[in-house]
Parts: sequence; C-alpha cells; structure tokens
Amino acid sequence: MFFMITGFLFFTKIINEKKKGIDWIKLYVSRILRLTPLYLFAMLLLFVTVAVMSDFTLAQSPATLTATALRWMSFASFGEPDLNGIGETKLILAGVPWTLAYEWAFYLSLPLLAVATGSIPVLPVLIVGFIGALDFIHLDTDLRFVGPFFSGIIAALLCRHARFRRIAETRGASLIAISAIAVALILFPTAYARIPFALLSLSFALIAGGATLFGTLTNQLSRMLGELAYSIYLLHGFILFALFNFVIGIQNAKLFTPLEHWLVISLATPLLVFVSYTTFRFIEKPAMQQTDNVSRWVRQKLFARRGSALEESL
Repeated sequence: MFFMITGFLFFTKIINEKKKGIDWIKLYVSRILRLTPLYLFAMLLLFVTVAVMSDFTLAQSPATLTATALRWMSFASFGEPDLNGIGETKLILAGVPWTLAYEWAFYLSLPLLAVATGSIPVLPVLIVGFIGALDFIHLDTDLRFVGPFFSGIIAALLCRHARFRRIAETRGASLIAISAIAVALILFPTAYARIPFALLSLSFALIAGGATLFGTLTNQLSRMLGELAYSIYLLHGFILFALFNFVIGIQNAKLFTPLEHWLVISLATPLLVFVSYTTFRFIEKPAMQQTDNVSRWVRQKLFARRGSALEESL
C-alpha cells in the first residue's frame, strides 16, 4: 500500500491545486526534505555496519567502493550492490530502499500527470516529467510495482464523490476493508498477484474514503505511528539485523523455535518505535519544517535575474 498512498496523496494534490496553480518548487523541495535526511542517516548506519562486518578493512578498491556507495546514495536507483565484499548488503536495511527509487520516479513524473488533468506546466517542469518517465524505463519497471500508484490515483478520483465517501464511512465498509486485507495476506503468497492486488486496492480505496476500521485508524496511537511510518519502514531492517547479528548471534537465532522468534520480534518492537520517534523528532520533523524557507530561498536563487511571470508559473 506504500505506493498506493503516494499515488493517492499526490494526484489529490494535483487536482486540488489545479485552479490556483501547482507550486512545483515547493512540491519538490518538500519531497527532498521529507525523504533525504532520514535516508542519509540510514546510509550512515549501512556504511558503519559494513565497516564493522569487514573489520574496517578494504575488500574492494577505493574507486569500486566509492562507486557502489554512490549507487546506494542515489536512493537505490542504480541497484543495491554488495558493499566491500559483504554479501547481501541489502539485508541490513531489509531490502527496502529500492521502493524509494520508484517513489522518486513517480514524483518526477507528476508534471505528466498534471497534463493528464488539463494543467499544463511550463517547459522546465515538463522536462522534469519526461525525466521521470525515463527513470521508470531505466528501472526496468515491472507493472506489478506501477499498478499500486494507479490504484491510489483511482482511489483519489473515487474519494471526490460524496456518495462513495458516505459508503466508505459505514461500518460495513470497514468490515469489507478488513476482510479484503485478511484474505490478501492469508490466502496468497504474494500481494502482487491479481486477486490480492485487487483486494488491497479495494481496501485502500475504502480507507481513503473514510473507513476507520472500527476506529482503529483514528485513535491517538495510530496517528502517532502514522507520523513515524517512514522511520519505521526504513529503519526496522537495521534494528532486526543488528539484534540478530550482533546481540543474539545468527547461530543462536537459528536454534529459535517459532515462538521464541516472535517473542524476540515483539520485544524489539518498542525499541523500534522509540528509535523511530527519536529520528522523526530530531531528523525528519526539523527538515520538514524548513520546507517554506528552503522553497523561498530556491525561488529567489532561480529567479533573481528573471522575470516574475516564470516565477509565478513555478
């Protein structure tokens, strides 16, 4: 549902701001400040972990190591290669950074979506849109990964209708959403097959339209965890990797019963929430709060020697 949320939020934003004009500078500054600071922190954890596991010894040439590190720094847009001879380096972060490459491709493609709604951006912004389309091609895009974005877009269109929202807000809709999620997760080995994908798309549309899952999504704990979602998503792999590799030990972990395994996971959950709260409070939130200031600064730098017409269009 990660991509569905993105598709829903940003297509809604494009539609809502169509009349007054989309502030493309602020949109992209907000995305950079939202995703980059925590990602750089995650990269620091990744690089330090690799250094520790390789005993601070170079197993690759400096040039090769730098090149592979830069591939990671690009939000995994150029893959998630092994670093310094550490096999399956991507497991340190649970292999999730690749999804951010798709996120950025979608963000860059937003000007083309704006065109589809009848809003024609200025040429520089359109060029960004075409770069996004090329980025999707570069990623050798699998339709299974693009589909959720369009599910989010469809949900955004449905939610503009009062009748759909009234249906989604009923208790029956919450029951349908929960049932659809349960069936997709329990009866199918992957969420990317057609039937589970359709079920998850249905549940997402209902939730976006106002289904609260019997109040679960509106309580204070859920709202707090929602704020921490990016930190939880990006850092949970590191917490588990460090726990099983450096604290418990892989050989000991292999001897765990299923009950012992899930007990350890349960005990690690409060630690993950605490770490995520800390990173949100001191990394994510301060960066997001600078969106207006940075947008203003970028606008001034870009248009210091240009006319106001182009400035207003961006």
